[in-house]
Amino acid sequence: MRWNLTWLFILISFSCFSQEPYLFIGTYTNGKSKGIYVYKFNTKTGSATSVSSIEAKNPSYLSVSNDGKFLYATDEEQQGGSVGAYAFEPTTGQLAFLNAQSSQGSCPCYVSEDKTAKWVFVANYCSGSLAALPVNTDGSLAPAMQVIRQFGKGADTARQEAAHVHSTIFSPNERFLLEANLGTDQEHVYIFHPNEKIPLIEPFDSVATLQPGSGPRHIAFHPNKSDVYILSELSGTVDAFHFNSTSGKMSHFQRIRTTPENFKGFAGSADIHIHPDGKFLYATNRGTSNTIAVFEIRNDGRLIIKQVISVEGKHPRNFVIDPGGHFLLIANRDTDNIVIFSIDQASGLLKATGKEISIPNPVCLKFLEN
Repeated sequence: MRWNLTWLFILISFSCFSQEPYLFIGTYTNGKSKGIYVYKFNTKTGSATSVSSIEAKNPSYLSVSNDGKFLYATDEEQQGGSVGAYAFEPTTGQLAFLNAQSSQGSCPCYVSEDKTAKWVFVANYCSGSLAALPVNTDGSLAPAMQVIRQFGKGADTARQEAAHVHSTIFSPNERFLLEANLGTDQEHVYIFHPNEKIPLIEPFDSVATLQPGSGPRHIAFHPNKSDVYILSELSGTVDAFHFNSTSGKMSHFQRIRTTPENFKGFAGSADIHIHPDGKFLYATNRGTSNTIAVFEIRNDGRLIIKQVISVEGKHPRNFVIDPGGHFLLIANRDTDNIVIFSIDQASGLLKATGKEISIPNPVCLKFLEN
């Protein structure tokens, strides 16, 4: 009887945890925000409950470790940017600061950790560089071991006057690290060697070049196909590529707008994600429209736009889909709200639930999925 009761308790605990994963919220701290906020999100009802918060300076992008024990956050300073490491205790929902290291650049805007938990990579937007920081056994960060600086410029003299690295994202098999350079209209693919002291090898022929003035920002890999989608901030477009997981080479097959054909304003596209079932792709626009676009992904990987709707706020910098794929949460920086949308499982279309999370200057959302 004791054995059965023990397993019943474990099953109930697991069920509760899976239905209420932790949600981490990164913010800009300008006097209103404290730093990083921790919530629990009910994947059945779409409701969120505050758990804790911790002070941090401009934690504009977050990365949760694969085992869920640590969180890494950028400190987006124009001079002397850094990356902070935090330990996370899932039983209490509390974060504890471990240490911080220089990002070896300015305006760090993206951070990611590999699945082996050996490296953290950070994109430095203003200085046009990326840095590789070793992860210590206690989850803290060691000083950067490798810094790669990009050079060049693009067609937009205001935004592409120099190289601007905007994201560092792993391929699904983590054989490669992809770096989007908004300033040069290029997506660089680096070979990743987690067991080497210098983990990235610069490619010789695996650079994808987009149309002039595109401004690539973020990317999304399809969960089931060998395709990758690049979202460009300046042009408001998604470029689709077939991705060779062995060589890292990319071949272009589609370019599509994230706004209606009659839209004349500035898209300012920000974030891109694919639904867990691989049938739908979503992309936000900050500029003058403050919208999110919904695309159907066909069997051949091509996109068909199905919906463009308001984000119910201003400046949607980041969004996330809950682990079960039933809700989509959008962080609207300038209206201090995170809007919760329901996802129609058959069509992928979005509908505002009327539920929101009020947070000052929210700019990054991450779920603890495991």
